[in-house]
Amino acid sequence: METPSKRSETISPPVFYTSAILIAVLVLFAGIAPETAQKFFGDMQAWIVENVSWFYVLAVALVLLAAIFMAVSRYGDIKLGPDHSQPDYKSTSWFAMLFSAGMGIGLMFFGVAEPVMHFIAPPVGDPNTVEAAREAMKLTFFHWGLHAWAIYAVVALILAFFSYRHGLPLTLRSALYPLIGERIYGPIGHAVDIFAIISTVLGIATSLGYGVLQINSGFNYLFGLPVDTNIQVILIVVITALATLSVATGLDKGIRILSEINLSLAVILLVLVLMLGPTALLLKSFVENTGGYLSEIVSNTFNLFAYEPTDWLGGWTLLYWGWWLSWSPFVGMFIARVSRGRTIREFLTGVLLVPTGFTFMWMTVFGNTSINMIMNQGITSLADQVNADTSLALFAFLEHFPFSSVLSMVAVCMVILFFVTSADSGSLVIDMLASGGKTETPLWQRIFWASSTGIVAITLLLTGGLGALQSATIASALPFSIILLISIWGLFKALHLDSTKRVLRHQSATHYSRKQQSTGGWQRRLRSMVMFPRRSHVNRFIDEVILPAFEEVAEELRKQGYTVAVESRDDKRCKFEVQHNEEVNFVYEVRPRAYVRPDFMAQDDADEEREEREERKYFRAEVHLLEGGQDYDIMGWARDEVIDDILDQYEQHMHFLHVVR
Repeated sequence: METPSKRSETISPPVFYTSAILIAVLVLFAGIAPETAQKFFGDMQAWIVENVSWFYVLAVALVLLAAIFMAVSRYGDIKLGPDHSQPDYKSTSWFAMLFSAGMGIGLMFFGVAEPVMHFIAPPVGDPNTVEAAREAMKLTFFHWGLHAWAIYAVVALILAFFSYRHGLPLTLRSALYPLIGERIYGPIGHAVDIFAIISTVLGIATSLGYGVLQINSGFNYLFGLPVDTNIQVILIVVITALATLSVATGLDKGIRILSEINLSLAVILLVLVLMLGPTALLLKSFVENTGGYLSEIVSNTFNLFAYEPTDWLGGWTLLYWGWWLSWSPFVGMFIARVSRGRTIREFLTGVLLVPTGFTFMWMTVFGNTSINMIMNQGITSLADQVNADTSLALFAFLEHFPFSSVLSMVAVCMVILFFVTSADSGSLVIDMLASGGKTETPLWQRIFWASSTGIVAITLLLTGGLGALQSATIASALPFSIILLISIWGLFKALHLDSTKRVLRHQSATHYSRKQQSTGGWQRRLRSMVMFPRRSHVNRFIDEVILPAFEEVAEELRKQGYTVAVESRDDKRCKFEVQHNEEVNFVYEVRPRAYVRPDFMAQDDADEEREEREERKYFRAEVHLLEGGQDYDIMGWARDEVIDDILDQYEQHMHFLHVVR
């Protein structure tokens, strides 16, 4: 059995207990006095829309510009992790997970509903016209396009960079490290993580509460299942149980597999509707919609309807911006969790373009087909059904297709699975926040947070407090947008330092070849090229050459008053570290690294048998600095040559500190 002392090691007590208490207080407030809570948070949201809409619009625009700049600048070559790291997940699994957590469920409910609603009630102009159809798709693309994914991407980038590159906890507090330093481990950091947990729990719970209302409506429309509170509670229990099971099995099994199933079903449904619908029209519309979106992205981004005031902006664009911002701590942390090892350019390109492209195709296929039904096929009943109940939009739309029962069942399965993946990925993020960034936590913690969201959703559903906490969640986007802009500034400062160090390091990139030429001639270089040592050879080299060289340099530096540590692990990784107090420490590490022996190597039979047992591997003694592997091998060097290399790298490090002071 787990002892209390062991349990406390897996949680951050100030964050865990404070979050749980505050969530309970908010839920009780919304449950006991739902009308008072709704008025309080509703008035807060209305005030924000009326007085701070300009800040929301400006903040989201700055986030998008920052994301584009980082993708195309020199910062794009920096990895989210050490320089030698590789992505943890293949691209298809990565895309499936970030898409399912990000907005997969939204596409199910708004793919038909939003284009139709803009078509029958545009912000300006006449409804039900060709121009209204064109503008409806532009606005839908605008709300679900680059801006939303830029918010998620930048939050994820900040967290992944500081966690995987600089060893900080994978929690929201790490975003403030360039600004407040070690104080992120104090009350300020606790407050930021508590805010993120509350925002995530309430966001998932309110979405789950409203989601089961929509699932229940869909079942009623398709199968005659009564719309009843008991049914909705059962649906929440089932979805929460599936999410708990998924998060309990871990990221690699539960969440990854469910996300891949989700994406596969989404592609199947998309292709079926595309083939059964007006295929040629949809393909032409996709190209035109994308062009219209790109041509007007700047004007739409900054359009506040200042010269023609309307309630439409607050009911649509600002609501979306607030929702994306309020969900970004959860979605951003989850994307960061699955994105280790990618370069910033690869990361931003993938997160911005791939989901946006799929979303645009989805909105075109479902949106343009539904508008075509209303405008050209005379199926005006679809518009009436969407206007009356948006939760039925997708099912009412699919009713007009062949094999509608099959398509509707696929849609129902997708809706349920999308809710499960949102709930389980959200629980994973909450668990990491409450445990100080630990990714391996006890089963009880994961079950606690996964079940808590379901309990909160049931409580709010039964007491009528869903609307109040949804308004509170969206209103929370205002303080978080301020935190996000400050964090972006801190990220740029950190990226500038990292990039400066890379430039200085690359200026001396030829030191290895020069050293080899000067110390051993061409014969020495040739021997190094064709040598394929075994692990035992490298291990002996580390014991007999590397560690004595480390100790020799360390002893001299200690005489100068420096604090130096030399470490050796069981796997023969050895590290030389010079402490620099408040500045960046110098780390020089040598690691044995295995490679597959080339096929052209001549071998006798005995060698072949041994190589097969060793999986045909040879080893290099590779140099790693604080920022990762340097891709050169020092196997076979003399002790003085190793010392010279340590001093070369340390000289570059001291120059870096001089430049950035």
